[in-house]
Amino acid sequence: MLQLNVKNETSRLRAVVLGSAVHNGPTPSIDEAYDPKSLEHIKAGTYPIEKDMVAEMDAFNAVFKKYDVTVYRPEMIENYNQIFARDIGFVIDDIFIKSNILPDRERELDAIQYVIDQIDPLKVVRPPEEVHIEGGDVMLWNDHIFIGTYKGSDYKDYITARTNMHGVKFIKELFPDKIVKEFDLVKSKLEARDNALHLDCCFQPVGRNKGIIYKRGFREEADYLYLVNLFGKENLFHIEREEMYNMFSNVFSIDKDVVVSEKNFTRLNNWLRANGFTVEEIPYAEIAKQEGLLRCSTLPLIRD
Repeated sequence: MLQLNVKNETSRLRAVVLGSAVHNGPTPSIDEAYDPKSLEHIKAGTYPIEKDMVAEMDAFNAVFKKYDVTVYRPEMIENYNQIFARDIGFVIDDIFIKSNILPDRERELDAIQYVIDQIDPLKVVRPPEEVHIEGGDVMLWNDHIFIGTYKGSDYKDYITARTNMHGVKFIKELFPDKIVKEFDLVKSKLEARDNALHLDCCFQPVGRNKGIIYKRGFREEADYLYLVNLFGKENLFHIEREEMYNMFSNVFSIDKDVVVSEKNFTRLNNWLRANGFTVEEIPYAEIAKQEGLLRCSTLPLIRD
């Protein structure tokens, strides 16, 4: 049996599900785009091709091997995007929570069923139907659970709004001893530079007390200030609009002092090194064209 344990974003990683770009399928049509960044690249003819994305994910997998992390990959579904494992489930403490995702993506959960079968069934939870929640919006920080949501009355009109307040309430009830704090995120169906698809598109902790943050990703300044007060402004790396668009906050921690980052994130990577981090740089710019990056591609199962 897999003994799940995830309490934060940065403790030493032992086991993870890494998505797959193999048999990713053809470039989607404009009508099939799930987010404004993919739409932008579909229209421009620059949508990523399978060969390039497979190479990027292989580079990520090689870093996991270097650090002796057990890696699970989804079973293959022909002509199907299985890159973003974070969307389909997440672990809090020792509980595996299946996401209520967009209906078109339900098969992605089936593709990791062989992993779920290795977990105590009493530790696997499926939220009720009215609960919308995706792993990119759920961020653990020891006694805190941060959750990205969208509180606008037009929630149902936004395909980019992925976690609702029912989702926040569900997590609060499931983990009554945790401090569950929701963040109202800026959403756009048309402009990727103004769309925080998930919380990890505008914030993520790194190390023991630091974080990467995009102030304008939060609809309410009070939500941004909550994180500033919790982490300390001097411990936060503030990213700009174009850096948010390029997914600077969507790096991935293998340990308190080891961060996997995109090789073109020069300003961020220099800051990380200056603060004592080992930065494992890999190419991931093609996958980024689908409004997801390193954290989005992973589903951590066990951390120390």
